Amino acid sequence: MGKRRVPDLYRAPFPLYSVKVDPDTGLVITAGGGGPSKTGIKNAVHFLDLQLVGEHQYSASLLHSHDTDTRATMNMAVGNGVIAAGQDGTCCLMKFRHCTQKGGKNAHKDAENSVQQGSARRRAGKGGRVGQDGAAASGDMSDMKDETAHISVTSLAEVQSDLNPQDPLQKVVRFSPDLKLLLTGGTDGHIRVWEFPSLKKKFDFKAHEEEIEDLDMSPGNKYLVTVGRDFACSVWSGNQLAMGLNWLETMPQIAKKTYRYMACRFGRVEDQKDALRLYTVQIPHRRDRKPPPCYLTKWDGKSLLPMLTSPCGTEVISTLAVSDSGTFLGLGTVTGSVSIYIAFSLQKLYYVQESHGIVVTDLAFLPDSLKDKNIKGNNETAMLSVAVDSRCQVHTLANRRYFPIWLVVFVCGLMVVGVILLLQYLFPGFI
Repeated sequence: MGKRRVPDLYRAPFPLYSVKVDPDTGLVITAGGGGPSKTGIKNAVHFLDLQLVGEHQYSASLLHSHDTDTRATMNMAVGNGVIAAGQDGTCCLMKFRHCTQKGGKNAHKDAENSVQQGSARRRAGKGGRVGQDGAAASGDMSDMKDETAHISVTSLAEVQSDLNPQDPLQKVVRFSPDLKLLLTGGTDGHIRVWEFPSLKKKFDFKAHEEEIEDLDMSPGNKYLVTVGRDFACSVWSGNQLAMGLNWLETMPQIAKKTYRYMACRFGRVEDQKDALRLYTVQIPHRRDRKPPPCYLTKWDGKSLLPMLTSPCGTEVISTLAVSDSGTFLGLGTVTGSVSIYIAFSLQKLYYVQESHGIVVTDLAFLPDSLKDKNIKGNNETAMLSVAVDSRCQVHTLANRRYFPIWLVVFVCGLMVVGVILLLQYLFPGFI
């Protein structure tokens, strides 16, 4: 561990704010841009083809660039062949289609989805008429179609996901595990839950006094956990507050309101089918000349009681990710560092100081398995990171070598016998 050089997997012509891996096709989807400023920096979503080179290394090639006009995608979720993209105060839904060529003919491999227009009305020109549920729909194909890339993108719908009167901004978007709900949070402190794919609004409630930092939903849609800048981490059942979490139960020596929650994620427990964990990150509310540590907390996913809290360095954490198996946690920092922890003990396994030149904006673990494609190679896990420096990197943990217990016992026995024989040789009559 320490400062090392991680080669760039890909470099975009604009700042990157989000990265996701489509679980069906293995496509890497990155997004970002320069926003509405007239600097010449474009706004786009890039689709990358990720290939394993050898056992541990990766390469990526750009398949398609989808222009998002004057709006940069700051956050996104991917599911069922649909991208939910946070652009300013709206959530824009885009359907992407992955095509392959076989025998000289195009065989379309449509990312399976059943996105429907629902009750959303068709847009009439650029103004866009809005239906009763707040959704505006469009069936226009993207102007950025590239026949050689085999990716097409269709704009589906758009909802107003943040109503801050001064500067509306969606901060986070997430699909529910069963892909039946779309959840958004922004600077107005509201959580909005939309039925998917109809985009009929199900809930709209004030969850935090300040802006939403993160949210996640447990399997079965039982609990929604939200994190705000108001020091609160709240658990909701529907739109009703079930409980507030208190990580300081594990750290009573820390004064209240010196730390705030920054991120939350549910994760599975490897080899335990029904077990569930929640992970949260706490960062200092104010920075001192001598930076205090940030903390990771592991919670029981059913009782939501804290199980373990561990410091995770003095660099301020900017993003959190959990692997599909729930075995690994990924952390990015505002100073560009990237680390991987083992979820069981919250022990650091991998760390690269300032791997990026500036704040790490998003992380995504590669899927543990893909149909007809080995994407992990001989790595125990692999994780993508993106940052405002326009770089996308991949961080890998090689498979650790394990020894059978009988071999360990046998070697220990030989060592004991060897020590006894050596002592008998050096000190005759020792035994």
